[in-house]
Amino acid sequence: MTTLADFSVPLLSGADQPLSEFEGKVVLIVNVASKCGLTPQYAGLEALFKQYGERGFVVLGFPCNQFAEQEPGTNEEIASFCEVNYGVTFPVFTRIDVNGDDTHPLYKWLKESAPGILGSEAIKWNFTKFLIDRSGAVVERYAPTTEPADIAGDIEKLL
Repeated sequence: MTTLADFSVPLLSGADQPLSEFEGKVVLIVNVASKCGLTPQYAGLEALFKQYGERGFVVLGFPCNQFAEQEPGTNEEIASFCEVNYGVTFPVFTRIDVNGDDTHPLYKWLKESAPGILGSEAIKWNFTKFLIDRSGAVVERYAPTTEPADIAGDIEKLL
C-alpha cells in the first residue's frame, strides 16, 4: 500500500525532502499560490501549524502555477513572499504540477486516494487540501474555499 512516506519532493531551497520524515505525524497537504484570491489562507495554515505542531501536526505547501498562472515566481521569490507576507514556517516545496501529463506522483496518489465531488480526481483550484493520518493514509479532501480553521476539528480527532 502506498503512503505519504513513499514520496520525496525538493524543498524551495532545492534540498530533496523525503516525506518519510513526516511519518507518525498528521499532515495537511495544500497546493498553494501567491497571487490567488485564496492566498490569505496562508495565515490560517500557519496558525494551524503553530497551534498543533508540537502535538505532531505539520502543513506541507506545494506551489502550483497551473491555475491562471497565480504562482509564477522563482523558488526564492516564493520563499520570500511566504515569509514576508505570512510568516510561513511550515515546509514549502518547489513548484509542481497537480494536474495533467506532468502531475507529480504525490498528487496522483492524493487524487486517487481521495477523489473530489462526483468522483473527479482533478484538482479544481489553488488551496485544495488533503488531510493525512499518522499512518500516512489520506483521510479527507477539502475544497479550495474550505478555511483552514474549519479543518481544526478533523485535525484534533487524528491527534
